[in-house]
Amino acid sequence: MKDTAENKTKKELKRSEFYRKLGPLLALIVLIILVTVMNPSFITPTNLLNLLRQASVNALIAFGMTFVIITGGIDLSVGSILALSGALTAGLIAEGLPPIVGIIGGLFFGGIMGLFNGFLVTKGRVAPFIATLATMTIYRGLTLIYTGGNPITGFGGGYLFQFVGRGYLFGIPFPVIIMFLAFALLYCLLHKMTFGRKTLSVGGNEDASFIAGIKTDRIKMAVYSISGVLSAVAGLILASRLNSAQPTAGTTYELDAIAAVVIGGTSLSGGKGRLFGTFVGALIMGTLNNGLNLLGVSSFYQQVVQGIVIIIAVLIDRKGN
Repeated sequence: MKDTAENKTKKELKRSEFYRKLGPLLALIVLIILVTVMNPSFITPTNLLNLLRQASVNALIAFGMTFVIITGGIDLSVGSILALSGALTAGLIAEGLPPIVGIIGGLFFGGIMGLFNGFLVTKGRVAPFIATLATMTIYRGLTLIYTGGNPITGFGGGYLFQFVGRGYLFGIPFPVIIMFLAFALLYCLLHKMTFGRKTLSVGGNEDASFIAGIKTDRIKMAVYSISGVLSAVAGLILASRLNSAQPTAGTTYELDAIAAVVIGGTSLSGGKGRLFGTFVGALIMGTLNNGLNLLGVSSFYQQVVQGIVIIIAVLIDRKGN
């Protein structure tokens, strides 16, 4: 009887792991088939490239959010970092500095903002939700102060800056290439390197990790910095694509990022996470938005659908735990 019970438990665990790993991919395939049946123009190469380009911004933010959530934290300020980084980059270029200086400056400020989040969480001992909720407001306020509440336009930026958001390489939009490069780099960092193992360990049991000699505060500050830099990259792409820095850019992007991470199988409790799952989760959110647009669904109803998807993902996460 004991062996039978153990075998049954092992089978349930294997089944649970199977659905955790392949469930998001199966959901994406089913979603693609459904949307294609309802509107065949969805599957055209032009639309698929457009989908990937639109999804690239959310995917980059979600990649950073994955690291943060794996440590048991959360970052609600990513949308505000995106807006402030984009505005600072545009401002630097508008002041006459070379575009490369503006781009590096924007990424640097994004990393600093993420580092400040990590400082509040680790040294200030502020709960991640409260800390990043506060900085979300601060960064958005600073964006409005810096821009005066108006978009920064007409700053040019030259070919390099325009290429970041609007360029093509081998027929593929450059933001999509940035997304795949970031995925490859971060995948190695999380799943193939010591830093990734330490990140998973901190999220699984922070006290035990500290006793084992892992500098838990450094790991947490590093992951928030990564999230800040990736949000800044997303801000650069958006500012380049629109040829303007909008003070309201990135609003609600944190929700899309969290949804993509949870849909992809990363546990909100920390300690478990897969970057490939987040990538698939971002594609699911992108397919959902693109498909609903093609079907002519009102943006009001789209928000309702997105909310339902997030609830389902959280319920699945709780059941899995």
